[in-house]
Amino acid sequence: MADLITVDDPDDPRLGDYTGLTDVELRRKREPAEGLFIAEGEKVIRRAKDAGYEMRSMLLSAKWVDVMRDVIDELPAPVYAVSPELAEQVTGYHVHRGALASMQRKPLPTAAELLQTARRVVVMESVNDHTNIGAIFRSAAALGMDAVLLSPDCADPLYRRSVKVSMGAVFSVPYARLDSWPKALESVRDAGFTLLALTPDEKAKSLDEAAPHRMDRVALMLGAEGDGLSTRALVAADEWVRIPMSHGVDSLNVGAAAAVAFYAVATGRPQA
Repeated sequence: MADLITVDDPDDPRLGDYTGLTDVELRRKREPAEGLFIAEGEKVIRRAKDAGYEMRSMLLSAKWVDVMRDVIDELPAPVYAVSPELAEQVTGYHVHRGALASMQRKPLPTAAELLQTARRVVVMESVNDHTNIGAIFRSAAALGMDAVLLSPDCADPLYRRSVKVSMGAVFSVPYARLDSWPKALESVRDAGFTLLALTPDEKAKSLDEAAPHRMDRVALMLGAEGDGLSTRALVAADEWVRIPMSHGVDSLNVGAAAAVAFYAVATGRPQA
């Protein structure tokens, strides 16, 4: 059973995992270096626990202690009970959901390990917006993608905002970092995948025309919001694909485009 500890000093060193959560640059560097990430809200905390992440501690306002009682009783990690005002002083923002947990990261698998068993893979290049990362992971989980591969400069899927937007789906879809870009795409192709670059370019085939749901193994490449895939990535692809647009709209937000494209590559679609 975890210890329930009441804390009334925002400078208490035991709350160190939760300090400065709104300082994006600090947390980007600190969390991977220290092997931790922050789960926010009851559902996300439970999903992180169920996915096998070890809990370092929890930070709860009083009304959430009873809600999380089963988790508190099950895990040995300390639980810090604080007032909403103190939580805001520590984290730098009003913790609306009243429950935070510091979780221990797991070692990431290699891309080669994921590619051994996957058939539908997402490849992201330079997607550095945490909201987009979270939205893409949520759609990937919902629409049956097997794994995510990230270029070296993609944002951290376990950053608090990404985890929150994904509603914990970042725990459901395994992911790996590619060690070089775009050279590492050769290893994806060598594993039997067709590399499809999603782009609004008129030279690209429509997704219906390309029929990726009929392909054995597909790696769908997505670029950053605004810039899209780089020229190097487009050149490395086997084929360019696009989502047909109407009413003069030239493109979709990368999170929305990803959801449409994931459905198009899903193996469960009718084969007509």
